[in-house]
Amino acid sequence: MILQVYITVNHQNQQKQSKNIAIYPQKFLIRLTFLLWLGKMKVFYIDFTFEKLKELYMKKLSLPPTERRRLTRNQIYQYIYKAPGCSKQEIADSLNFSMPTVHQNLNELTQAGLVRIDGVGESTGGRRPLQLTINENARFSLGVSVTESHFRIVAANLRLDEIAYQKYGHPHCNNMKDLGSFLTADLEDFLNRFGLNREKLLGIGIALPAIFNADRTCVITAPTLNLRDQDIHPLICSIPYPVAVCNDATSGGYAEWYVQQDSDCMAYISLEGGVGGAILVNGVPYTGLNGRSGEFGHICVQPEGLSCKCGLRGCLEAYCSSDRISTDLGISVEQFFAGLEAGNLAYQTLWKDYLRHLASALATIRMMFDCRIVLGGYVAQYLAPFLKELRGLTASRDPFDEEAEYISLCHYPKHAVPLGAALHFINLFVEEL
Repeated sequence: MILQVYITVNHQNQQKQSKNIAIYPQKFLIRLTFLLWLGKMKVFYIDFTFEKLKELYMKKLSLPPTERRRLTRNQIYQYIYKAPGCSKQEIADSLNFSMPTVHQNLNELTQAGLVRIDGVGESTGGRRPLQLTINENARFSLGVSVTESHFRIVAANLRLDEIAYQKYGHPHCNNMKDLGSFLTADLEDFLNRFGLNREKLLGIGIALPAIFNADRTCVITAPTLNLRDQDIHPLICSIPYPVAVCNDATSGGYAEWYVQQDSDCMAYISLEGGVGGAILVNGVPYTGLNGRSGEFGHICVQPEGLSCKCGLRGCLEAYCSSDRISTDLGISVEQFFAGLEAGNLAYQTLWKDYLRHLASALATIRMMFDCRIVLGGYVAQYLAPFLKELRGLTASRDPFDEEAEYISLCHYPKHAVPLGAALHFINLFVEEL
């Protein structure tokens, strides 16, 4: 595997630099800035020992003597991952491998606990074929969504099934070091609380509501965290596991793409304390020249309108964040929708204004990208009763579509962001095993 990266290796007071790493160096603690597509998701920043990562991925599975052998085994594993319930013969026919090759690699994968038998198929005249699937619980990954006052931590198996979740409060932090100290303690508590085997942990994805610099080593601004020009390293230097850091809305979009791969392009909008978004083309986030694409929260929907945390006025975030229907009113989001259902006139007026401005932004996004739009984030779980109305408002601003059925609700209304963050290492494992 060739990693297109720029690294600095500190070992015995010497510095070495390289742009092409063909093998995993041993016994070096390496600080990297990834400038590659890791799987299909761009990982912004990661610290780990390559020796530890290799150990995690190859545990109980011998390293093939050649790269060709590894690729063969990986092709078989990926086929089973994407086609659960397949048979040996289907694998051989689809990949053009001989049955002995398939049999040998399946034995290795089964003995390592990565593949298992999942029943028997229909007979075509001979013995009924065994149906194969991956052992989805052979490894797991953690995802963390960072907000101003909470960490939302989720553990997900290789199928992105949620196996544990916990929300942790933390004090206000005005620097990455303090934020990292609280997060490290909460991660260890999470692993202990749910009895998760650290030997099966692939890595930890951390999603921040932030805009990063070009090489993804620094947070330029994170308005909801009140952070600006902060180096990422103090956040993760004390975490003793592989770590990837990325934008929160991009992570949410990545999780939604994982379960809704039915079109070439998708725009994802996250409606939480901040409003963010992501644009995915064939499963790959389009990040733009400066990593700032998908900042839908700062589309102007009302010139000279409400003040936004970014310092401007009239931004979508000022009108459609969860804060507008909760914190600004001194209530919770749940209380707002309960009052809305009970007929609170003030809430009804506010909600109509919310939908009107959201529809304006959705129509703009549709005109720009001509793609389906997925609504996610915490507010999305309450939108189902209002989806028809929202589509109608959007269609009234769309000269090409009378129904706006390109708007849909997310599959993961509660934990899309941490699940998307966890997905980084799951994809890396599946694609590089």
